[in-house]
Amino acid sequence: MKVWGKVELTIDSISEWLGRIGWILILYALFFGLYDVIMRYFFDEPSLWISTTIQYAMVLLACVSGAYSLNEGSFVKLDLFYEKMSPKTKAICDIITFVFAFLYLYVLITKGIEAALASIARQETTPTSIPIPLYHLKAVIPIGAFCVLLVAIKKLVQDIQTLLGYGKG
Repeated sequence: MKVWGKVELTIDSISEWLGRIGWILILYALFFGLYDVIMRYFFDEPSLWISTTIQYAMVLLACVSGAYSLNEGSFVKLDLFYEKMSPKTKAICDIITFVFAFLYLYVLITKGIEAALASIARQETTPTSIPIPLYHLKAVIPIGAFCVLLVAIKKLVQDIQTLLGYGKG
């Protein structure tokens, strides 16, 4: 289990870094959004690029924050029932949930790769006055989904360990 412990630490580290990137994206959106509002309404000087880049940042945030949120247990659960369950029953529910999550992530990764490759081939940009490349953003979507899959697999192994009596539960 030493190897698996190192794998878990690596996944935790990746997740933590993705969370930090998410915080930077939130701060970017906050500060530049505020700047844009001030410039637009107080100085009548709207920005040509800020709203587009904030949208870009929010999509990136969705891509990088999934793994962090799952790893930290921040995803929404029906706590009304879940919290009253025993650790083994929770593990069973989580394993069943993993099946659906895996199917979703598989489609997101495979279709995301297809969309990213098509976007890269077309050198796709935003249809705005300042064209911003979109292919970078589309390439991050399957990468973010893969990171969520890594965390989901880590959680699956922990749930199996709990069922077998080796886990923390």
